[in-house]
Amino acid sequence: MSRRNKDKSNPLKNRKTVTFTEKDFLPTTRKEMDALGWTQCDIILVSGDAYIDSPYIGISTVGRILERLGYKVGMIGQPDIKSGDDIKRLGEPRLYWGVSGGSVDSMVSNYTATKKFRNSDDYTPGGKNDKRPDRALSVYCNLIRQHFKNTVPLVLGGIEASLRRVTHYDYWQNKLKKPVIFDAKGDILIYGMGEIALEQLTRAIDEDRDWRDIRGVCYISKEPNYEYIQLPSHQECLDDKEKYIDLFDDFYDNNDPISANGLCQRVDSRYLIQNPPCDYLNQAEMDANANLPFTRELHPYYAKMGKVKCLETIKFSIMTHHGCWGECNFCAIGVHQGRTIRTRTEDNIVEEAKEFNKYKDYKGIIADVGGPTANMYGYECDKKLKKGTCDDIRCVDAQRLCKVMHVNHGRNLNLLKRVRETEGVRKAFIASGVRYDLITADKQHGYSYLKEMVKHHISGQLKVAPEHTQQHVLELMGKPGKESLVEFKKMYDKLNKEENKNQFLTYYLIAAHPGCEEKDMHELKRFTTDELQMNPEQAQVFTPTPGTYSAVMYYTEMDPKTRKKIFVEKDTKRKEKQKKIVVQKECFKTGFAS
Repeated sequence: MSRRNKDKSNPLKNRKTVTFTEKDFLPTTRKEMDALGWTQCDIILVSGDAYIDSPYIGISTVGRILERLGYKVGMIGQPDIKSGDDIKRLGEPRLYWGVSGGSVDSMVSNYTATKKFRNSDDYTPGGKNDKRPDRALSVYCNLIRQHFKNTVPLVLGGIEASLRRVTHYDYWQNKLKKPVIFDAKGDILIYGMGEIALEQLTRAIDEDRDWRDIRGVCYISKEPNYEYIQLPSHQECLDDKEKYIDLFDDFYDNNDPISANGLCQRVDSRYLIQNPPCDYLNQAEMDANANLPFTRELHPYYAKMGKVKCLETIKFSIMTHHGCWGECNFCAIGVHQGRTIRTRTEDNIVEEAKEFNKYKDYKGIIADVGGPTANMYGYECDKKLKKGTCDDIRCVDAQRLCKVMHVNHGRNLNLLKRVRETEGVRKAFIASGVRYDLITADKQHGYSYLKEMVKHHISGQLKVAPEHTQQHVLELMGKPGKESLVEFKKMYDKLNKEENKNQFLTYYLIAAHPGCEEKDMHELKRFTTDELQMNPEQAQVFTPTPGTYSAVMYYTEMDPKTRKKIFVEKDTKRKEKQKKIVVQKECFKTGFAS
């Protein structure tokens, strides 16, 4: 802690704090509408989360963007699905309903990897998981249509909509399901982050213009669009698993605004039309969205029901960028947020850190400064920025980092120093993921970046995600080889010793990923014991989530690249056994991995 933060000039001691009331939020009750003098909302947003007014909550960002555009926006979080009381409390909107399953796919939110119901929900007041329905998008759309006949359009958005927008494997029903817009009976779907599509679509509906050519939207058509890539039909995917791989390849390769084509898929007698993605936000637009008037609080209507756990981490955290080009096959961030990094300016980020001083519960601790991958801030591939993402090569995989991607932590280093020196900041942690292989690859700034983290930005332990150590499993995961992990650990240990700190490394590990057998988990256990000199305390069983290559592998039992058969563990007890192998406390005994 600096001398300035110890002395009497510390702004945390003499600051003016703010208290938020209902008028500082978007309205969620008729009483709030009346106080604003509104007789009708232009748009009503419905979400599987309680109304948490934070830049980390997608539906809240949507609401604030629409508010900035001059629209009257209402918010209904976690409506009661057994009555019409909640869904009717704001009346019917003038333009459309915006429907989201919430910040997490509702099935992922409600069930563990072994399909056990989760008792807790970080986005529900009080923490009890009793407010978010399974397949929330479809349930909410049906609820709206039940109580508002012939209503204005239903616009689907959020991660549940985005990742289920074409034929997809659903782990919980163990089958391929139709694009979610068909099951939910929605009218329009905005996919990805979709900020620009949101504005263009809202303006078009308001002005009664045709919106069907707007980039970043999907809709149902009676006729195909032959100018778009023709995906295998839903029925073809049901009949032939290789056709489903073909579909997913085209779905995955057409997510970049610069290089993507539109997609067309036959579903029974109708067609899903997916227009090419909308443009990404530029730096000025990223800054502008960060400046939206978020309260960073739970709306008082919901606060009286209890606290939401997610605010413990997101309230005083800073999102520095969108996107991730790590392309882990089990992760859907690249599909939803995109594989091109979009950053905010350092000045804008520092101003956000200063804003925290106005909150009475701010103690000078920033929980996280980062993004999907914290150390991707501040650099990108020049070729990708001009021509879009490559179809035939990844930025990074189990073999290597692309030679065109010049990793440079220099700008990130400067950002962290500025945040650390910001008035009122006692500690700014990096809690979001870092790619250790990028740190070891950056010969100019990697060591300095890690040193900065060790000295100032770690809270006792740093979490990294090797996920596995067996090369054939890593290749199926799209993760880097174990050599960079060993190099990183040596660097990390050396820096902690130099700084006289006793900070640990903890590791995210996955059991039962496609291609992984029990012998692979025994070898993983041996590696963690002998090479990393630790006993893992936790590992997670793989969950096949929509929008990921790993889910494709799980369903088809094939390597999507080679189309060769791979082992896939589907027995729940044996999945748990794989997990137990690596977390067991007894010392490793040789001979398991023969």
